[in-house]
Amino acid sequence: MFEYLEPDANDNPEAGSLPLPPSGDSKGTRPLTPEKVRHMLYGSLAALDRTIKILHALGYADPNDWSDPIPVPPSAEAATPAPAQWMVIMTKTILLE
Repeated sequence: MFEYLEPDANDNPEAGSLPLPPSGDSKGTRPLTPEKVRHMLYGSLAALDRTIKILHALGYADPNDWSDPIPVPPSAEAATPAPAQWMVIMTKTILLE
């Protein structure tokens, strides 16, 4: 259902653009439209690291695609102190039919 594009070596990483597929297909399929989705993971550093490695092993995202871990401030509403929480973010471009 979904396909994703990896950046080409000639692409400018600061521009955030990814190559587009050929516009026409002899099979008469609809053109694909790129759309960005943002993934945010919350948890301990160990859990984040493991999840990133699993997604890499599945071929979904390179570990370098993720942001550096960002500490999440503790919630003022929590009655008991929770273990340290961290967050990482990744933006992925997918192609929609």
